[in-house]
Amino acid sequence: MTQSRPTGKPVFVVSDGTGDTGEAVIQATMAQFHVDWHLRRFGGIRNEGLARKVVAEAARVGALIVFTLVDKRVAQTLLREAARCDVPTLDVLGGLIARIAEVLKAEPRSQPGLLHGFSDDYFRRVEAVEFAVRHDDGANLRTLVAADLVLTGVSRTSKTPLSMYLAQRGYKTGNVPIVPGIDPPKELLDLDARKVIALIVDPSLLLTVRQARVRALGAAPHTHYADPEALLEEIRVARRLYRDRGWRVVDISGRAVEENAARILRLVEDETS
Repeated sequence: MTQSRPTGKPVFVVSDGTGDTGEAVIQATMAQFHVDWHLRRFGGIRNEGLARKVVAEAARVGALIVFTLVDKRVAQTLLREAARCDVPTLDVLGGLIARIAEVLKAEPRSQPGLLHGFSDDYFRRVEAVEFAVRHDDGANLRTLVAADLVLTGVSRTSKTPLSMYLAQRGYKTGNVPIVPGIDPPKELLDLDARKVIALIVDPSLLLTVRQARVRALGAAPHTHYADPEALLEEIRVARRLYRDRGWRVVDISGRAVEENAARILRLVEDETS
């Protein structure tokens, strides 16, 4: 059985290290846009030949390149090739490093791999990111019990972006959707309630997001998924579940991913303090 190809705008994260930083930035940023996109990570890009190959691939598929390259020669090669091939780029670290160097009146080390090193904290974050990817959208429920945190909520409540952001902070985070007409999985209900964070959002905002999603998919405009009355009932059922299970609730309305992640982490810290 052949796998379907990813759809939407391709975004390449290019790094001389792991690409964790670039991925975290793009995940948080793209959460602000109601567009389809998919990410490909290119780590260990530490010479000019590899940079040229990545640009060639980006030009072939029409990708945006987001890069965190501290070696000036490699970064400049990537930028030159991208300009020649008309590939859009975003330098995540370059401007920041240059500004800090100006303020501190010091030369940056420009040594690839310094950003993370190989500390215990680094490996903890890598493990957390891998866990979040494996346990996204209700996948691998059998091992969900190993999570530090589990996010749940109705469709389009930013469960995946928040899970990935929290994983970057070192928390093994899974997420499980609440689906209308289907009982929540036993693996979710059996978790320690202190692990579960239930997400809610203002119904009018959620309706706008879902309607945009329906349009993007080319579906009929009056589907059950984006029907106002059905949506309100879906939220009522979800809130009743949260209350019955004693799950802590976070309202994500009108806030960026990093703000909501900070609120979740404050709840976690208050629980453990």
